[in-house]
Amino acid sequence: MITLILGRKGSGKTKTLINCVNSAVESSNGNVVCVEKERLLTYDIDSRARLVETDHYGVSGYEAFYGFLSGIVAGDYDITDMFIDATLRIGGRDYEELSAFLEKVDKLSGIAGIDFTFTVSADESELPEKIFAFCKKN
Repeated sequence: MITLILGRKGSGKTKTLINCVNSAVESSNGNVVCVEKERLLTYDIDSRARLVETDHYGVSGYEAFYGFLSGIVAGDYDITDMFIDATLRIGGRDYEELSAFLEKVDKLSGIAGIDFTFTVSADESELPEKIFAFCKKN
């Protein structure tokens, strides 16, 4: 399952994500991973969650982003939830590419049994409608 936290910059998406991560840590019977672009959430995320920054690994663009997420999933079979902040800053602002990326992540979610949550700095009306065939809004 993929959940999108949508809204313009400054609308509280990251705060919502932090609350979701910390709640997942409390309720999960496995591992929780939070992916961010740069080191910003260190003191906000429960230390039991794995915090990974994409800039540290040179991840840029949706192909690299998908490979990065797949690698994390392949390396840990106990992940139950993955939370990703700043999706458009990592992958880019091309909404068609975002749609194709999320479709691939949806398949990965089904294979691995992991729930993914992404923050996206855009209004629902800006995104292609096909995204909401396999993503739900928070």
